[in-house]
Amino acid sequence: MFEIVQAGGILMLPMILCSVLAIAIIIERFWTLNPSRISPKNMLPDVWSKIKQNQLDAAELRDLRTSSALGQILAAGLVSAKSGRTIMVESIEQVAGHVIHDMSRYLNLLGTIAQITPLLGLLGTVLGMIRVFTEIMAQGTGNANVLAGGISEALITTAAGLTVAIPTLLFYRFFQRQIDTLVVDLERESIKLVDALHSSRTVDYKDSNEKDDKEDQPA
Repeated sequence: MFEIVQAGGILMLPMILCSVLAIAIIIERFWTLNPSRISPKNMLPDVWSKIKQNQLDAAELRDLRTSSALGQILAAGLVSAKSGRTIMVESIEQVAGHVIHDMSRYLNLLGTIAQITPLLGLLGTVLGMIRVFTEIMAQGTGNANVLAGGISEALITTAAGLTVAIPTLLFYRFFQRQIDTLVVDLERESIKLVDALHSSRTVDYKDSNEKDDKEDQPA
């Protein structure tokens, strides 16, 4: 392995750095963008159950806000629920914007790595061919070892750039698609909460028991 890196020339060092950085980002994003961490399946039913039982106090809201991305969005909506549907939706959208920004963290860097590593490989190819032609001009075509070294440098850097870029680009696209799916799921869950609290049977999460009693009384 060291011989290959050495044969590839100085440009192998930034490509190795790019590959290490890409691997670190991929591992971190796999952990962070786990759907069970972003949008737990039973979170909304649990929150609604606490609302109906009038158990959603300030401490519960604080725990909800720190539990997950979905919890952060739902907590923002619940805090502003008494201000009306419009204010509640605006609060949810504001917090959702921050959540989506956090989910997209490092993806621009990952995409940049996927773009620049083939260019580094191409640059290494050009430098290797320049070396070959320089040796041809200086010594002619008789020194096969020198010519082979230049051609080897050109081919190794190209192969290294593509080896880093192809999987990096695949993971970049994968994470983009996963974020789109998670955003749709977060939007669906938050809309459910808004509709539940501001439907024709308006439910105030702090006075839910009183509301339920009024609904049970005959008209």
